[in-house]
Amino acid sequence: MSVSVFQKVKQIVTKYPVIRGMASYAVIWPVGSIIQQAIAGVEDYDFARAARFSLYGGCYVAPTLHLWLKLAVYMFPQKTLLSAATKAVVEQFTYTPFAMVSFYFGMSLLEGKPVERAKQEVTEKFIPTYKVGVCVWPGIQTVNYLFIPERNRVVYISVASLLWTIFLAYMKNLQIMNS
Repeated sequence: MSVSVFQKVKQIVTKYPVIRGMASYAVIWPVGSIIQQAIAGVEDYDFARAARFSLYGGCYVAPTLHLWLKLAVYMFPQKTLLSAATKAVVEQFTYTPFAMVSFYFGMSLLEGKPVERAKQEVTEKFIPTYKVGVCVWPGIQTVNYLFIPERNRVVYISVASLLWTIFLAYMKNLQIMNS
């Protein structure tokens, strides 16, 4: 009896949860980019920009987030409110700065900008973005660590990050408008 394609995909994503995260980020990040463009009143959507968001979200954010979440559970294995809040706070001082710097630098390089311009964008956008992130992510991540099964955490965060991605696309677009 042959296994259907759907069953095979289900087996793979169950065995390798990072693949579910990669798939969800590859969809959610470009959707966030398109929504931001719609909010900004763009008439001709920049689908190349959305494709860069898809590539970056699926191939970079999801795997690094998956590794961070595994490390956080290893460092703080308890499933208590204190442990969940601790993981969320530690994340704000470790993974979050890394992720934000990587976003601005990596997306600039994907746009074909020189390294110096990528560094400049990190310098201009990191602090304002981080300030907003500190207000948003600790609560979302505390819920994630406390209530979401480990195998579903990257997917939960990808759904929660739709609004965040719209904000990141907005911040990224500010650089385009100011250039």
